[in-house]
Amino acid sequence: MSNVELLRSESDDRFDPDPARSYTLRAKYYIDPAVAEREKEAVFYRSWNFVGHVEQLPEVGSYLACRVLDQDLFVIRGKDGELRAFYNVCKHRAHELVKGQGRTKAIVCPYHAWSYHLDGRLRTARGSEKTAEFDASEFCLSQVQVEVFCSFVFVNLDPGAPSLASQTPGLEAEIRSHCPAIDKLTFAYRLTYEIEANWKNVVDNYLECYHCTPAHPAFVDLVDIKNYRSVTHRIHSSHTTPGSRADSKAYSFDEATATQQGFGGWWLWPNLTFNTFPGRGNVTLMHIMPSGPESTLEHFDFYFPESTPNEEEMAAIRYIDEVLQVEDIGLVESVQRGLHSRGYDQGRFIVDKDRTEMSEHAVHHFHALVLEALNS
Repeated sequence: MSNVELLRSESDDRFDPDPARSYTLRAKYYIDPAVAEREKEAVFYRSWNFVGHVEQLPEVGSYLACRVLDQDLFVIRGKDGELRAFYNVCKHRAHELVKGQGRTKAIVCPYHAWSYHLDGRLRTARGSEKTAEFDASEFCLSQVQVEVFCSFVFVNLDPGAPSLASQTPGLEAEIRSHCPAIDKLTFAYRLTYEIEANWKNVVDNYLECYHCTPAHPAFVDLVDIKNYRSVTHRIHSSHTTPGSRADSKAYSFDEATATQQGFGGWWLWPNLTFNTFPGRGNVTLMHIMPSGPESTLEHFDFYFPESTPNEEEMAAIRYIDEVLQVEDIGLVESVQRGLHSRGYDQGRFIVDKDRTEMSEHAVHHFHALVLEALNS
């Protein structure tokens, strides 16, 4: 079968490669536990997953523990200065090796004190010298791919996956053009939300601004909505508008000190967004993590020039937390309830040729990637 035939067979011939002719994903993709289980291997274990920022790994021996769904990992900086990522499990009896973040001279298991070099090689295993035919090379830590992109750290559990940079030509340059100071920014604030909706429902909502005018009046007042455009690429899409209003209903910013104008949003397959808002240099990352078939844990991380947000930046944080996110979470949780209705199975995309704020072609692009992954 061709890729197009595979896509159509997965969604009962109603998903079409042409977004203007296509129906959406069926409701089952958002509510069926079997689909969520398939996505572990098909989507998340084969994709680049966000871990953190390079500032969390500043020197030799710095480590950061992380999770990709039910897989525990950690990233560590070696003696050669390189970052490496490993499954967070001892090769002896499967105890986890590290928690949180910190710094160490060697990786030591707290259970039986097996230790590993920073490059993952077994260093010591008490009593192994008396064990017949014990081969230390069999017990190196299992490594996974790691990559730094725009000063952020990503891992991929698929050893054969192409690099993140090679799959996203032009993305880093575009983000940097909107936020030239990105390498100088530091973590300043985190918002966390537990959402009663499937993770794809949350991504769908991000990928279109068709709902912005009826649902986000303050955001529409902040940005030049008529020049909002979305462009899709292989595994990412951009959502940008050049202009912004300094005295908007969302929050106010000082045009004299602002180094960023307009709004820039970039979605990266499968579950991360980069965002730049008007004001001083800033970037936010929204990490959309499935916590169950119909639940999502979302982190909204803010990076600013200083670790303590100024008054203007706190106003932007309050707007996102108290207005924008409240509006969006209400929308996706309502949709999640509706997906259980016997009166709904599939919808149609609204698409225009100019790819304006009215167009849902980026949601179609995401749905195509989901089906491609599930059929691979």
